[in-house]
Amino acid sequence: MCGIVGYVGKRGALPVLIDGLKRLEYRGYDSAGVACMNGNGLEVYKTRGKIKDLESLLPRPLPDARIGLGHTRWATHGIPSSRNAHPHTVGAIAVVHNGIIENYHELRDMLCAEGHAFTSETDTEVIPHLLYRHVRQGRSLPDALREAVAVLKGSFALGIMSDSHPGTLFAVRRGSPLVIGMGDNEHFFASDIPALLPYTNRFVLMEDGTVVTLTATDMILDRLAPGETASVPRQVIEVDWTPAMAEKEGFDHFMLKEIHEQPRTVHDTFSGWPADAEGIFDRLGLSPDMVRGLRRLQIAACGTSYHAALVGRCLIERLARLPVDVEIASEYRYRDPLVERGTLFISITQSGETADTLAAQREAQRRGAGALTICNVLGSTAAREAGGVLYTKAGPEIGVASTKAFTSQMAALSLLSLELGAVRGTLTRKEYASFRTELMTVPAAIREVLQHTAGIRTLAETLTAARSFLYLGRGISYPIALEGALKMKEISYIPAEGYPAGEMKHGPIALIEEGSPVVVIAPRDALFEKILSNIEEVKARGGRVIAVSDHPEALRGKADELLPVPSLHPALTPFITVIPLQLLAYYTAVVRGCEVDQPRNLAKSVTVE
Repeated sequence: MCGIVGYVGKRGALPVLIDGLKRLEYRGYDSAGVACMNGNGLEVYKTRGKIKDLESLLPRPLPDARIGLGHTRWATHGIPSSRNAHPHTVGAIAVVHNGIIENYHELRDMLCAEGHAFTSETDTEVIPHLLYRHVRQGRSLPDALREAVAVLKGSFALGIMSDSHPGTLFAVRRGSPLVIGMGDNEHFFASDIPALLPYTNRFVLMEDGTVVTLTATDMILDRLAPGETASVPRQVIEVDWTPAMAEKEGFDHFMLKEIHEQPRTVHDTFSGWPADAEGIFDRLGLSPDMVRGLRRLQIAACGTSYHAALVGRCLIERLARLPVDVEIASEYRYRDPLVERGTLFISITQSGETADTLAAQREAQRRGAGALTICNVLGSTAAREAGGVLYTKAGPEIGVASTKAFTSQMAALSLLSLELGAVRGTLTRKEYASFRTELMTVPAAIREVLQHTAGIRTLAETLTAARSFLYLGRGISYPIALEGALKMKEISYIPAEGYPAGEMKHGPIALIEEGSPVVVIAPRDALFEKILSNIEEVKARGGRVIAVSDHPEALRGKADELLPVPSLHPALTPFITVIPLQLLAYYTAVVRGCEVDQPRNLAKSVTVE
């Protein structure tokens, strides 16, 4: 969940590292540090706080170095502090680390018994001590690295440099993501592609269990496992993301920019699919007979992606008449899941690197399920390991609270539902054509919502003192209640709970008191009369009803605040009802003075369990 970056080449290293860290700061922002090498040897600068705090610590003019490492931290072991910040050094060996070393206690005890003195509370510090130990015993640094990694348990990506190998960086991937950027007489590595977009669009995605040696002019990839010494072939990809995609482009926050990008990202996700169902499934490695023979789908995801999965379940069961189980990925493999014959497993992950989702996908495959993934990053681990991949076209999402990735995931699930229904014969040609036409109107409907949001900030200003929020929805709107509540608590720090409206009388109604804000998602669908009854129940207990609806005239006099949206096919209303909820959370956080893009204790990509 931390971010690491490395550079070797013709440029000044420190500006590249600082720029890369700023673009990785969504992965963690407790502390930060850089290390570089020049004629004065190894120099390290690190501090508690954010990248701007690190910048203020650097000497001026900057040291003239052409090689270096950088790190931005999300604390796992040890409080945020300068001494726990990376890089960690022993002798003239510097290490940055993303991940967790699970057996660091026993390794630390062994090293302390040999006389090693530790200066931090982190799990990471055992790594440079192990390297230093092996080097003192006469191993070369590459051999020392292999021996050290062989005893580490956990998930990690490492960057290493030493004055014994000037002009050379080493990087290791086992479990945690790492990409290599290829330039003209320069090389980079980073936890995520956006860190390197200003410098290159050519990347090698490191395979799990590999080590890379980088100089300005050369790159050597090798296996880590003992006995596997053959070089790993380079598989260079060119991404179509631009540097501007990772900039705010005039918006106050990345989250606000990404909310406003949703008409484009949903359109792009739709347009990236073949026009015929069999073409889609052929690309996924599924024959029509296999699709018709499916007996069940299992979908696993975390956080916002889990809410997209719940929407997907409603769509797939409605259009394809196929049973769907939706699983919280972190729980899936621990409950001894049943995977019957004819099960297709779908993972949903923006990054394609979410640790719990990857573990669930691997467990399902181990038990015999076919596997697809819906993800946003070309060549990610989930994409490489699944049998097929449905790419969303959201571009880089920098705000920690997901917005455009969510609607892009729903877009992919909507098309998947439609095509499943076509191949399985649960939709007539007319129904198929009609629903596909409706789908293509979604981007314009989202754009219309975004053009009429002026009152949401004013509403947010009246809600900043609320002690809690309750979000209610029925049917396909229930996942949107969950997502709205998650956004509110993620970035405004106000407790919020999403509930099926029909369950309100089974507990949550006890929380409603005079003035309690209750957000109700009320599209005009088959459950509209039911949700009106729930609104009356809230009003009878003094709750303040904030309704999101495409039927505002029916809610006048019932809701205290109305957030109108345009009408869509009832199965597609989540695309438009979620937009006001994203903005309500955003403006509430802004008015409360919260760090919208970097909410406390959170990180964008959860790559450790």
